[in-house]
Formats: sequence, structure tokens, C-alpha cells
Amino acid sequence: MNFKSMITSPHVYPEGCVFSSLADIKNKHITVMGLGLNGGGEAAVRFFLKYGAYVVATDMKTAQELKPTVDSLNNDASLNRTRLTYRLGEHRIDDFRFADCVIKNPGVKYEGNTYLSCAKAIETDMSIFLAFTKAPIIAVTGSKGKSSTASAIYFGLSEAGLMAFLGGNITVSPLSFLEKTNETTPVVLELSSWQLADLRGRKLLKPRISLITKIVPDHQNWYGDMASYVADKRLIYADQEKNNCSIFDADADDKETPEPEAGLSWGDFFARESKATVFRYSTKALPPGVYGAWQDTDADGKFCGKARLPGNDVPVTLLRSVSVPGRHMRANVLNAALVMALSGIGAETVSNILSRWKGIPHRLQYFHVWNRKRMRFHFYNDSCATVPEAAVAAVQSFKVPVILIAGGTDKGLPQNPLSEALSNDTRKRVKALYLLSGTATDKLTELLHASGTAFYGPYDSLGELLGALKANECADDEREANEVILFSPGATSFGMFTNEFDRGLKFMEEVKRVFP
Repeated sequence: MNFKSMITSPHVYPEGCVFSSLADIKNKHITVMGLGLNGGGEAAVRFFLKYGAYVVATDMKTAQELKPTVDSLNNDASLNRTRLTYRLGEHRIDDFRFADCVIKNPGVKYEGNTYLSCAKAIETDMSIFLAFTKAPIIAVTGSKGKSSTASAIYFGLSEAGLMAFLGGNITVSPLSFLEKTNETTPVVLELSSWQLADLRGRKLLKPRISLITKIVPDHQNWYGDMASYVADKRLIYADQEKNNCSIFDADADDKETPEPEAGLSWGDFFARESKATVFRYSTKALPPGVYGAWQDTDADGKFCGKARLPGNDVPVTLLRSVSVPGRHMRANVLNAALVMALSGIGAETVSNILSRWKGIPHRLQYFHVWNRKRMRFHFYNDSCATVPEAAVAAVQSFKVPVILIAGGTDKGLPQNPLSEALSNDTRKRVKALYLLSGTATDKLTELLHASGTAFYGPYDSLGELLGALKANECADDEREANEVILFSPGATSFGMFTNEFDRGLKFMEEVKRVFP
């Protein structure tokens, strides 16, 4: 496929929003498609009830499955629940046909969807927010590191004294804070490719700063090819102008198949296409004249992050230390530092603030230590590692060998990056491998068998896996051990868990049960 001539998504929507003002919502009939458990559907229900709409909350999950969300709504006395109808465990076509507007969950496909095909108008929580906020937007997307980067940016801006907000794919709907935003409140939005796709052609997303983290294969069970996946990522900067900023990868190892052009990385392609002022990030020094940030070392050989900014050819030091492990996490924090600098925050302040950032839940989250005689096990929850490359990066974050727990559900991705890292593990970064069962695990075990790489499992539950790990690793009751136990699945979670957040929570619960 020729990337430059690639046909983009057929779904191009009318510019703007179906509502001319927030007052226009009153007495409209709204169908929220996907009540869910992650907050987006609930926030939409609350928002439209607040502005006087009649709301149908519909979801294929049952009321019992959605009990936390339903209880949260039902227990809120401030809501006008006489205007709220639940349609759970099913969808009804009339709820879509006669609605003035359907609020779509980003994870719902248009293709072949009978319900959406008969809707008069379709919006998302993101399109509604962008239509009515006046806040400067900092938009972040990518395959790896977007949640950590967005969270670090938000932390940095807030600690610098700005009234900032964080929302989007990070499970906080921006509708929950729309009324609090104005021209002086920066909003950091983590945007998935699906959320971006829903904004195609709308002219609603014009971020002051856009940032694309590392691109690797992801969601290929949805897209089928990398070009289509990346086409949605490109929408983050599509409507930016010269006075805006775009931040892209400068390293050459982000080429994927099919390549955008022979010899041209995704980051290079984005940089050539964006109309904004372009900044790059790298693990090595950027060439003279190129704006951006890079990882470096100081006179003592310790990590530091440097940047070249407009109006000053002399690099400035934006980071002197970070509290989170791994080169990939350094890249995320350095990108946050660059955004802070572009927001007018001084280099010394940036460095002092971000040195205190401790990361976020489910991303290399250190949460438990277990002591027994001369043994000490340190547990890390990296459940949001849903692609093989993320698991590899997590392993490489530690200076000591790890006991790796991986595996899960396939989403159309090759498992070669993880299997090759394990089979070529000459530095013995992984001293033992335990696998959860799943369709991605099935693909991985075939490759591991072929390379002669040893592993335990697959196991059908976390409890069974952790029990086996404890028995194996503690077989010698008198040995001395100081081990890192890393849960970094490299696959998605569906089947055994609701999502990666549920998976991470259940992992931490089981660890504390098995290793009290």
C-alpha cells in the first residue's frame, strides 16, 4: 500500500457540533450508546441530564455487570432521574431512530452497525467538549507511553501553579470538567486512534500542542494494517496552524510495515506533513537547527534531558533526574518537560517538578514487597502494557533480572518482538517466565517452543499462576533472593478480565493474598 495515496476512513462528519449552544440541549432526546464502567458513558449521562435532556443509557452489558455505574447514578440525588431511562442488556432500534442525537462510545465501529446507521446525528463526549471549551488543548496520542506522557504533563502544569485538567482515553471524560475550563486553563487530552477517528472532518480539534509518542503495531484486529491505524493518529495535527506546536519522534527505529515511504520513519513523515512548528524527541542529540528534546548525560555520566527551543541555539537542561525506571519512561517524562517549556515554564522549575513525578497506576507501578526469611520479592504492575514491545521495554527498565508474568488476548499483533527478546536474552534480563492463558499466549508459546525458550504455564487464573510462582521460586526455603516480579502482559485482557485496569487491580489483589 502506498502510504501517501492511502484512502482514509470513509467516515467524515459535518464540521462543528449538532448543538449550537449548551442551552440547545434542553428537552432534546439523547441516547448514550455504551454506559460502561470506565466513566465516559456515566459522564455523558450526567452532562446531558444537567442540561435538561431526556437520556436513554443503553449498553449490551446487563444491569448487574454495570452495577457500579448504575449505583453511582441512582445514588446521586442531584440528578433528574425522571428523565433517565436505562436500556441494559440490549439495544433497541427506536432508541437510535428517534433520538435527536446519539453519543457514541469510541470503541463502537460504524461498519455494519444497524443502530448507528439510523441515527439522525452522532456525537462523542470528546466532540461535545471540544465544541464548547475555550481552553488551550495539549493533545497526546501514540502507541506506547501516551497515558504516562499525558499524566506527567498534567502533573507538571499543575505543580507549576496552573489550573490544568486531564481527560480522554485515560478514563476521565472531559465532560466532567467542561464548565471549569476557560482560556487560561490548559487541558491535557490523551486521545486513542478511535477517539481521533470520530473527529475526522469536524474541525474541532486544533491543539496548541500535539504530541505523538512511539508508534508500533497496535489494534491490528480492528484496522487490519498499519497505514489505516496511523491515518487516524495523524488527525491529531491535521488542523493545526503555524503558531501551534507538533512534537514527533526523531529516532529511525519506528519504521513499520508498510513504511510510509522507503527510508522515512513515521516521525519523519509526520514532521513533513504537519503545518505547525515541529519539535522532535530522541535518545541522542538532535542535529543543529532542529528544535526538540533529547536524552543525554551530564559531566558525571548521569542521565539528563536537554532541549533546543526557538530563539536560543544553546541547549538547555530540562531534566536532571527522574523517579520512574526505564529509558522509555525517561522519554515520556522528557516529552512532558518539553511541553512544559513550550508552555512558558522555566527550565529549572521543570526539572525540579518532574523529578518528583512517580508515574501512574498500571504502568510499572511498584506496589508491594514480600519478605520471608532471606527472600525479598518486589512486585511491579505494568498491566497497561498491551503490546509485545511494551513488555520488552518494561523488562529493559530494570538493571536486575526479572521474573516476568506475561500473556493474554490476541489483538492481531505478531508476538515476535517479545519471543525474540526472550530467546535472545543473552544478558539474562528474564530469569523466569510465567504465562497467563489466552489467544496471544497461544501464538507466543509456539514461538517459544520453536526457539527452545523455557516457560511456566500457561495458567488459567492469576491465583493459579502466583501459587505456582511461589512454590517454584521458594522451593529452597533457605536461599537468599532479592527478586523483581514484573507483570507486563504484552497483550490485551479481554476474556479473563474486563479491561487492563481491572486486570491490574486483580493482579495486585491476588499478589497481596498469595504473598501477604
